[in-house]
Amino acid sequence: MSTTNVVIKDESIQTWIAPFYAELSSVQLDQVQKYISLLLLWNQKVSLTSIENPQELVSRHFGESFFGAKFIENSACRLADVGSGAGFPGLPLKIVLPYLQVSLIEQDTRKATFLNEVIRALNLSGAKVLRSKYEAIPPEINNFDVIVSRAVGDQKSLLKWAAPRLKESGQAILWIGAQDAARLNELSGWKWSFPQALPESKNRVLLSGVPLK
Repeated sequence: MSTTNVVIKDESIQTWIAPFYAELSSVQLDQVQKYISLLLLWNQKVSLTSIENPQELVSRHFGESFFGAKFIENSACRLADVGSGAGFPGLPLKIVLPYLQVSLIEQDTRKATFLNEVIRALNLSGAKVLRSKYEAIPPEINNFDVIVSRAVGDQKSLLKWAAPRLKESGQAILWIGAQDAARLNELSGWKWSFPQALPESKNRVLLSGVPLK
């Protein structure tokens, strides 16, 4: 059976995301259902995810994204998701923290179009797409409370870009491998919290840090 025809029950979603300390309302569950349907439909033409197993799809993409919510103190803050791709973690964070003001930075035109479709279909006010390389974002687009990234490989360049665009009390949150986290802990100019192991992952962590200004 094609994954595009899979209907995932609300109870299954709640069970699969439970290890990530997330509990969703009926409205939020409906948004996740619509998101998954769009993701699987668009994935036939645009490479958005390689995961086909429904439980892994929910856990890896949504659960891991939701896990980051507990590190965001102000649920109505300004957040930028760099290299958003299929919208993770930015859009799930917007679902679980509906008052977030989210900017999704994605340079690929087709992925940016998908992100706009998800925002429209889920009626996510306060979310917008910036179709651009993050390095090309105008400097006046700044003053973010939180900058997140799950897919950017060159973390050093990302952090150099992020530091002047964060508010004085702003933070960066990265979903990365444990070895990458260890390397970043040796990087000058940032103060990092202790890496938090991502539930159900062997070697991936969530790392939160603030620039030393």
